[in-house]
Amino acid sequence: VVISPVVIGFIKKQKIKQTILFYVEAHKGKSGTPTMGGIVFVISIAVSALLFVQGSKNLLLAVLVVFLGYAMTGFLDDFIKFRFKRNLGLKAYQKIIFQLLIGVGFGLFAFYSKFVQGQIVIPFTGTTVCLGWWIVPFSALVMIASTNSVNLTDGLDGLASLTTMNYFVGFVGLLVVILLEKGDGFSTLEIMEYKNIIMLSSIVVAAMLAFLLFNSFPAKIFMGDTGSLALGALVGGTAIVTKTALYVPLLGIMFVLSSVSVIIQVAYYKLTKKRVFLMAPLHHHFEKKGVFEGKIVACYGVVSFVVGVAVVLVELLLK
Repeated sequence: VVISPVVIGFIKKQKIKQTILFYVEAHKGKSGTPTMGGIVFVISIAVSALLFVQGSKNLLLAVLVVFLGYAMTGFLDDFIKFRFKRNLGLKAYQKIIFQLLIGVGFGLFAFYSKFVQGQIVIPFTGTTVCLGWWIVPFSALVMIASTNSVNLTDGLDGLASLTTMNYFVGFVGLLVVILLEKGDGFSTLEIMEYKNIIMLSSIVVAAMLAFLLFNSFPAKIFMGDTGSLALGALVGGTAIVTKTALYVPLLGIMFVLSSVSVIIQVAYYKLTKKRVFLMAPLHHHFEKKGVFEGKIVACYGVVSFVVGVAVVLVELLLK
């Protein structure tokens, strides 16, 4: 809340504005809105996490490194858009290379870390499976999928912010239930590591609440790829280090819908030269159908919150 007006003022002064894609008719009025707003919560999340971290903090620091790595990738993408006054920044293959390198590095951490050891939990069973070296490509896949899915969801005022906030509300609940379920089997260090991840996730919720004051319709600032890639890194990173990556498609159901709608649209068009949706990702399809974007954002928020609560309740009932 304190940082946002300062950053918005600075970005306006530097004339760092969003160029809107010409075929998004309803968004023409948004052209010129300040972007790179992700800087606001990247700073606040990183600083707050380091201020409140306690005890053993290996997992939290690893997630923060990946978080900042993807934020820098997004910042580079946004800077190119601003510098050359265009909507497209880094080329797709360049983004993938950066994301893959960071993802593989994080996968190696997941393999060697004594708190992860290449393991994942099978949802609702309490069963843990060791992937061994397969955790490296698996982690890279999770990081690429989560970052790009959040990035695709960032298409309406407040959409990615609200959806991410609700994702982490559910994620915090899930981790609390896991600690209740297996607390006796965790060492003191492991419990502290998980508590720090819960603390980090709670900070993300708070940061998204604050950012929504400026990012909700009509947005005073967009998060840009600086923000969306960083948030996606938090989604994937916190899940990998807590062995809960298979819960991401459930808690992040709206992120999944964004990605799947794009995949279906592209694949179907290449095969038939026809479109399944009026426009992809899915939220733009609803816009084309005449649904007000505030209503779309509200529906995404409600669904993501309800699904998150449902996942936590099912996990708790099966405890």
